[in-house]
Amino acid sequence: MRSIAVFDLDGTLSDARHRLHHLRGRPKDWDAFFGAAPQDPPLAAGIELARRWAQSCDLGYVTGRPERTRRATERWLAAQGLPTGPLRMRARADFRPSKVAKLELLRALAADRAVAVVVDDDPEVCAAYRAAGFPVVEADWMPAPTSAEATLRRAQQEEGRT
Repeated sequence: MRSIAVFDLDGTLSDARHRLHHLRGRPKDWDAFFGAAPQDPPLAAGIELARRWAQSCDLGYVTGRPERTRRATERWLAAQGLPTGPLRMRARADFRPSKVAKLELLRALAADRAVAVVVDDDPEVCAAYRAAGFPVVEADWMPAPTSAEATLRRAQQEEGRT
């Protein structure tokens, strides 16, 4: 069995900046935020890296997106020409910080596959992956103004939503 290269979605393969405005107000509109995900533009650097890894490994995906977005997420991945592979997503009502939730999802994926690399844009998630012994590439290619980056980081770590 081939090893697996694991990719995050938001901020790594997809550009979520166009939907961050749904998270700036009170209350946050999580349904609209995730409902707009199918319109995410691809991040060329992430898509290209995934395609390169797919030449030597199977691809898998770990995301903080909730399970209810599975079909839309799978369609988005297919539209980018990325291979299908295991897709691990947050369970309903799992609002733990991404560094905790995603590490658990990755460990479940790694239970029966050797992980060649994990690619994620969140520095805290990357640190948790490294501390657990996984080889990591930190995705730093999504240009983000400071306020958008802060909004996404809050959603990922403080609110455990993506």
